[in-house]
Amino acid sequence: MQQTTMSSTTSSNVAVVSSPSTLPSPGVKPKLHKKDIVLKQVAYPFWFGGSASSMAACVTHPLDLVKVRMQLRAGDGPKNMSGTIIHIVRASGPRGLYDGLTASLLRQMTYSTVRFGVYEDLKRRFTPDGQKPTLPLLIGLSSLSGFLGGLSGNAADVVNVRMQQEAVQPASHKRHYRNGLDGMIKMARQEGLFSWYRGVLPNATRAALMNASQLASYDSIKVALMTYTPLGDTTTTHFTSSLFAGFIATTICSPVDVIKSRVMSAHTNKSLLSFIAEIYAKEGVSWMFKGWVPAFLRLGPQTICTFMFLEAHRKAYRNIKGIEE
Repeated sequence: MQQTTMSSTTSSNVAVVSSPSTLPSPGVKPKLHKKDIVLKQVAYPFWFGGSASSMAACVTHPLDLVKVRMQLRAGDGPKNMSGTIIHIVRASGPRGLYDGLTASLLRQMTYSTVRFGVYEDLKRRFTPDGQKPTLPLLIGLSSLSGFLGGLSGNAADVVNVRMQQEAVQPASHKRHYRNGLDGMIKMARQEGLFSWYRGVLPNATRAALMNASQLASYDSIKVALMTYTPLGDTTTTHFTSSLFAGFIATTICSPVDVIKSRVMSAHTNKSLLSFIAEIYAKEGVSWMFKGWVPAFLRLGPQTICTFMFLEAHRKAYRNIKGIEE
């Protein structure tokens, strides 16, 4: 009976199977070849994505704060990342780099829990056991789950943007939110429940683009690395996949991210088209990638941390449940 050797991934339980007949003879230099991929679906808890994203947010929140400040810069404010960081530390101390952290965590607990949970559940339902999901399927499922996540986390996202911008607002525009929940309550009382969905269209659109460019690209790149390279199921594979996923997601989502931040922080109720027209008239096409560098420096590490924490969650779950890799 012919024996096989097997290894598996932690994100989608991908098993790489190779037959001894493909192994090189002693003294013969091995050649890279396409490995057969066998998928085995495992139903992980729905909340894993939100938990991993919350942990990542604690690491990358200062970079997210700098990105928002640069996107909303006005007047003689700092024009680059280093100047923005120095300005924040001088004005509020090192603790100022974590302004709005509670709202950020609240956002991850809603937005990321839904986008990861729905994506993984749909992927299990639409992918037969033992088969690889196609890239169009991954893009479609991740876009839908991202859109739903954007809807569920919009209120926390509005509070997050406002709390991050609070320190540079004039006294008449300060909202004095104590934390994320306090911000949501004050919004409902002072502006009505509809304020929870301020900027929901660009936010949900961005979430759909983010999920499609981040989750679908991560899964696709990871499987490709394991299929066509000798890296296998290693930290290097996870790191490389998440780094490229972060780069792709930042570039695709940058224009929508800028619009989302400006709409959510605005004190007027202009239409989305009016916002875009006004920004284009003042700043030209360059507005689409304003704050790209801090956005990537934030999203790159955030993507890496999220998937690393997620892999750790899944590995611990398999160990506890006694699921063989």
